[in-house]
Amino acid sequence: MNSVSADLDTGTVSVAPSVEPRLLRDVMSQFATGVVVITVGGDHIHGMTANAFSSVSLDPPAVLCCVAHSAVMHSAITASGRFAVSILGADQQDLSRHFADKNRTLGPAQFDGVGWQPGARSGAPVLSGSLGWLECELTDSHEVGDHSIFIGRVLDAGRSDDRHGLLFFGGAYRQVAPAPE
Repeated sequence: MNSVSADLDTGTVSVAPSVEPRLLRDVMSQFATGVVVITVGGDHIHGMTANAFSSVSLDPPAVLCCVAHSAVMHSAITASGRFAVSILGADQQDLSRHFADKNRTLGPAQFDGVGWQPGARSGAPVLSGSLGWLECELTDSHEVGDHSIFIGRVLDAGRSDDRHGLLFFGGAYRQVAPAPE
């Protein structure tokens, strides 16, 4: 697939090759991101590790996450209309790997041995020991290529004491220490 651009001043049209998925993945690996687990409760209980997550607005409070159309989480969020986000600490790398494993058992069994409690507002699992958590109601979604951008209004949120945060950079897990006081 190629992209087409036109220079309206000169009337020149140029065709540039599109960026291959592997190149985009390699370039984006140089952008450090936090690591979260997105969860949905109820009949569609599911968890998924993600790093495509961001704050959107403080007033009203809103966040976004990007989910592949092929992911189980895509249909879970769409069906439930509510989700939770648990922000992982450096000591929770095992949880990140667990919820990223496409071969794990799905359904309620994927939470066996995982400390969590249902969110009071969403019913979605909030992972114990997370640096922070948010419960969200789906307000909007946008289809972009092979992913959807899900926007959620934050219904409730909380945080724990400052600890080292879990980052993903250069294809590997890293950690960041809280700022000194």
